[in-house]
Amino acid sequence: MIGLLQRVRKADVVVEGEQVGAIGPGLMVLVCAERGDTVRQADALLTKLLSYRVFADDAGKMNRSVTDVQGGLLLVPQFTLAADTDKGTRAGFSRAEQPDAARALFSQLVEMARAHGLEPHQPALQRAWLQSRDRLHHRSSQCSGVSLRVPSAVSRW
Repeated sequence: MIGLLQRVRKADVVVEGEQVGAIGPGLMVLVCAERGDTVRQADALLTKLLSYRVFADDAGKMNRSVTDVQGGLLLVPQFTLAADTDKGTRAGFSRAEQPDAARALFSQLVEMARAHGLEPHQPALQRAWLQSRDRLHHRSSQCSGVSLRVPSAVSRW
């Protein structure tokens, strides 16, 4: 599994004008299941996400994890992280897991995070993921708005 994390003050996901996921201070993570990934990879990813020391301690050093600071965890499915851009100018997505298997693995990741006392995800995010994936694979002319909003201001934690 691939996880691209961003430390945030706050972040939310909006689908067709409706906020479907939001956190205050914490980690926003784009998550991609690759072909062959299992619950083992999902567990390893979650363990790393909960352990990364990316939050400042009292001395200003990056020594605290998201669990240490009781931060939020916003998991966002994003299959395009598996893009193959080695050749040409059109990305290939053959490394991404098939939609049904990826959705199941993402759901298991969410449940594992909940077992750690986190509320990482709103169910409507699945809808956003499927809509964006369907648009890319089927080239539908109907585009619905899916956006991530992460304030761009950078300052000390």
